[in-house]
Amino acid sequence: MTNTRSLRINRITCTGQGLCAELLPELIDLDEWGYPVLKDRGVPDQLRTHARQAVAACPRLALHTDRGRS
Repeated sequence: MTNTRSLRINRITCTGQGLCAELLPELIDLDEWGYPVLKDRGVPDQLRTHARQAVAACPRLALHTDRGRS
């Protein structure tokens, strides 16, 4: 079994400031209103540090990483 990480957005908390997409453009796009849309929920190993930084920088604490096992 390996540890995997996945991204999750709390759509109720998010106010569409777009910082997450600036910090993690490989995994997050913005819709026409500026709200994040995940390109892929899975976080590749080479992007884990960037994903943690994007989660920590979210001003509304709406972006999360979940640890799963597969």
